[in-house]
Amino acid sequence: MKNLVFLLAFILIIPLSANADTTKEYNLDNGLKVLVVEDHKAALAIFQIWYRVGSRNEPMGKSGISHLLEHMMFKGTPKYGSKAFSKIVQKNGGVDNGFTTKDYTMYYQSLASDRIAISIELEADRMKNLIIDPKEVLAERSVVMEERRMRYDDDPQNSLHEEVMAAAYKSHPYHWPVIGWMSDIASIERNDLYSHYMAYYSPDNAVIVVSGDIKADEIIQKIKAAFGKIPAVTDRRPVTSREDEQKGERRVSLKREAELPYVIGAYHTPSFPDRDSYALEVLGAVLSGGKSSRVYKTIVHEKKLALSAYADYSGLSKDPYLFMFGATAAPGKDIRDVENSLYEEIEKIKKEPPAENEVQKAKNQIEAAFIMGQDSIYFQAELAGIFEMIGGWKLKEQYLEGIRKVTPGDVSRVAKKYLIEDNRTVGVLIPTKPEESK
Repeated sequence: MKNLVFLLAFILIIPLSANADTTKEYNLDNGLKVLVVEDHKAALAIFQIWYRVGSRNEPMGKSGISHLLEHMMFKGTPKYGSKAFSKIVQKNGGVDNGFTTKDYTMYYQSLASDRIAISIELEADRMKNLIIDPKEVLAERSVVMEERRMRYDDDPQNSLHEEVMAAAYKSHPYHWPVIGWMSDIASIERNDLYSHYMAYYSPDNAVIVVSGDIKADEIIQKIKAAFGKIPAVTDRRPVTSREDEQKGERRVSLKREAELPYVIGAYHTPSFPDRDSYALEVLGAVLSGGKSSRVYKTIVHEKKLALSAYADYSGLSKDPYLFMFGATAAPGKDIRDVENSLYEEIEKIKKEPPAENEVQKAKNQIEAAFIMGQDSIYFQAELAGIFEMIGGWKLKEQYLEGIRKVTPGDVSRVAKKYLIEDNRTVGVLIPTKPEESK
């Protein structure tokens, strides 16, 4: 799954440790939940704070406000000035960062375990005392707009992905990108950010996860002292939008200056822990779990229609999301042939369930990524945080149980149920020459 692949990248920079002890849960009177994972193999600790706010929580016309607020969280409080947060962490030998998704926003620090109290003090301060200076807002808004230009507007494939998402979702806020539309970003003012901050950055809307060489009883006392008096917010508006059933294929095309044609397809699917989510996860691995998987082997290696091809199920979402496929055509190949070849691979699984050993190989890949990732104390904490955001940290225990129970018949069944034309949104990138783009 993309989520796990993305998170496993952190293993390269976070020291490894052995299996973690049992996660311990604490709940403060103001609604703050704290999860502690003790692991004493290295003198290191990870502090993460998760807020239940992402692009799905944004008002119409202010897409990207959650991401811009993430940037502003590093711009200072009355006690700690702009950029002081990261400087203090770095001065103490640590690293820090944050990211925003469609469902949540997370900030983390990695420090020597005897200095983790620094994270507690700094995060408690900026949960309630963020300045959001108007001048800093203007400056950081420009930074985000430039980030959007570089990562999306100047990247044809990412631009096509945005077009497909906007077409696949009509009523649900997954319609807009996490970074926001350019015109929306430009419209965000200081008061917008402050209102968003006051609504969502409160203890009852947050979860703290601490892992590593710490003692749970000691760390919870420090967290209570720092966060315990911050008041809860009771008038937060819930997300009530639901996407209606799609009843016909939707197609979009994008003409951009590019070297090669590219196609993306998306099918609406349920998210974890729906019963079908496990089989959809395995289906994604059967189709696209390495160079020996069906999509790569057939379309890239044998037919040589594409330079790259993939299928992916992203099930760890708060609301129902998508099963996606994509491919970049090889030079001189017709993108329609590439697209049809992808459908052919899907139809094969519908007509005949994959072999038992093929399904077992896919399940082994998923399980290996899930278990091996937990050698990292960062991943231990992040795994608990992700599952807590989508329904509860204990759900991670049933994830592997569900994967192990998937049969070849289950894989074929979900392909027939969800990977159908009427449930599909397709986007095609049509390359143009520079003068044509102008």
